[in-house]
Amino acid sequence: MAIIRNKSFTDNKPLLYLVATPIGNLDEFSLRAQKVLNEMDYVASEDTRNTKKLLSLFNIYKPLISLHEHNEKEASQKVIELLKNGNKVAYVSDAGYPAISDPGQKLVKEALKNEINVSVVSGSNAMLNALVASGFDTSHFYFYGFLDARKSQRENQLSELKSMQNTIIFYESPHRIMDTLKSMNKILGNRDICIARELTKIHEEYIHAPLDEIINIDETTLIGEMVIVVEGNYSKEELNDEDIIQLAKKMMSEDKTLSKKDISKLLSEQLKISKNRIYSLIINI
Repeated sequence: MAIIRNKSFTDNKPLLYLVATPIGNLDEFSLRAQKVLNEMDYVASEDTRNTKKLLSLFNIYKPLISLHEHNEKEASQKVIELLKNGNKVAYVSDAGYPAISDPGQKLVKEALKNEINVSVVSGSNAMLNALVASGFDTSHFYFYGFLDARKSQRENQLSELKSMQNTIIFYESPHRIMDTLKSMNKILGNRDICIARELTKIHEEYIHAPLDEIINIDETTLIGEMVIVVEGNYSKEELNDEDIIQLAKKMMSEDKTLSKKDISKLLSEQLKISKNRIYSLIINI
C-alpha cells in the first residue's frame, strides 16, 4: 500500500464529516458540531427519526439520508456520489461516535477508497467516560464492545480475553446484562468491575463491585444502556485446586476465627477467582 496523506481542509477534495452526538446530556452537543451540521447539504444518519428530533432542538433542518447497519453498503454509495458531485455531507449515529459499535466504518472505507477525505467532529463517548471514572488502569485498555448474545459464543469470547492484563471495556443492553455478568463471573473469575449507566443524564450511576457480588444485584435497577469496565488479569499463574486448598488450610491454621465463607471471600479477593469455586473446594476440609 502506498503512503497516502490526506489534509482534511486544504486538499480541495470532497470531505465527509463524522459528527459525534450527545449520549444523553444535550449540553454536550458542541458549537462546532452544530456549525458543521448547519453548513451541510445533507445529513446521513443511523436513524433519521432520532436525528430529525435532535437537530430540530438546535434549529437545524437538513435533508436526511438513512444509513444503518442493514443498508450501509448501498447507502454509502449514495453518500459517495453526493460528495463527488460537490455536495457537503455529514454522518451521525444515534449517540456518541459513528463507527464505535455503530454503523459508519463501511462508509469511511468507501470514502477513502474514492479519494474522499474524512474528518471527525469530537464529542461524547460512553466508553471513555466509564473508563476514566472506573478507577482501573487507564494506561492500557482494550475496547471490546458488545459480546455475542448467545451464551456459548459469549463465553468463548470471554475465554479469549481471560488472560489479558489490560482493562477491558464492554457495552451491554439492560435485557442481557445479568446473563453477561454471570458469564463474566464464570469465565473471568471474581474481578472488580464498574458498571456505568445513564451516562451524562440525571440518573447517571457508577456501580463498583466484585463480579461475585454484582450477580446478586436487583436486575430491575439496571436500566438504560450500560458500559462494563473490567479490571485486567493481574494473576501471574492459574492456580489449580490443590494450590487453593493448601492456601485455605494455611489461613485456617493462622486464624481459627475465620469461617470457610470468610476464607472463600478473602482468597477470592486475593486471587481474583470465583468465591463459589473456592468454597466448593474447602467445604469438606
